[in-house]
Amino acid sequence: MNIIHRKGWEIPERLATPEHLFLNRRALMTGAAAIGAGAMLPAVAFAQGKDPSAGLYPAPRNELYKLDRALTEESVTSRYNNFYEFGSTKAIADAAQKLAVRPWTIKIDGLVEKPRDVDIDSLLKAMKLEERLYRLRCVEGWSMTIPWTGFPMKNLVDFARPLSGAKYVRMETFMDPKIAPGQRQAWYPWPFVDGCTIEEAANDLSFMVTGAYGKPAANQFGAPLRIHQPWKYGFKAVKSIVRISFVTERPKGFWEALQPAEYGFWANVNPEVSHPRWSQATEEVLGTRERVPTLLFNGYGEFVADLYKGKEKERLWA
Repeated sequence: MNIIHRKGWEIPERLATPEHLFLNRRALMTGAAAIGAGAMLPAVAFAQGKDPSAGLYPAPRNELYKLDRALTEESVTSRYNNFYEFGSTKAIADAAQKLAVRPWTIKIDGLVEKPRDVDIDSLLKAMKLEERLYRLRCVEGWSMTIPWTGFPMKNLVDFARPLSGAKYVRMETFMDPKIAPGQRQAWYPWPFVDGCTIEEAANDLSFMVTGAYGKPAANQFGAPLRIHQPWKYGFKAVKSIVRISFVTERPKGFWEALQPAEYGFWANVNPEVSHPRWSQATEEVLGTRERVPTLLFNGYGEFVADLYKGKEKERLWA
């Protein structure tokens, strides 16, 4: 007889949401073993064809944002990804290569001076790229540290020239069920949508990612354009963005639409506020088999805490 001794942060199978509603728990439990093996391999390279932006990398590093831990190896981060368009497991890297990231057009619309379509390479030429070392905290209870390349989201806001009535930024992922098998699952509210307030978008931490590890981002990271707001749980990160809209009403995100009791609009990291089915007090640092205490706002409180003054009655913590 096998006797299973569960850790305090694990939940029994009988409490797990059905697969089509839950962020693959099995991958979370087995991921450490897979990552341990993957870390011994050389970093995986993913063919992206001739990327016209390749000459922009590596970009100068912004030294303002310091890390309290080592960077996670690319061989780990490139093989452990949430990208439900390509499947509900973490092993979607190969499937994601079917997404053609050139040509790529982003629609900027809503309450802006002039709605327009801009191709990704024209956008990159209009922005000054930099590298930032950021933590990433997943709501599932694991974390990574990644050298992202991109530009501050506030520069994108300036580029879009929103009107005074714009209160939120709504972002939308590509929709192509022919190459993205997850989008054929009718129980999901496709396409993937999420958003933030104008104030959050203007915060210097908000980052539009175009690259990682000193080169253009691999498809599984959300190429060619994604958002990363490191004080929020990772499910807020819109990947492979095709539309950015400035709107008056708060957008309802993909996971909020699917499971509103568990995933909300703000989704700020707080170790003292548990997920309905597990604690958020600690996190597993992928590639290390180590669990460490989770920090309020994922350690970025000095940069973002003031954004939420006066909103204490709202559900700020996922």
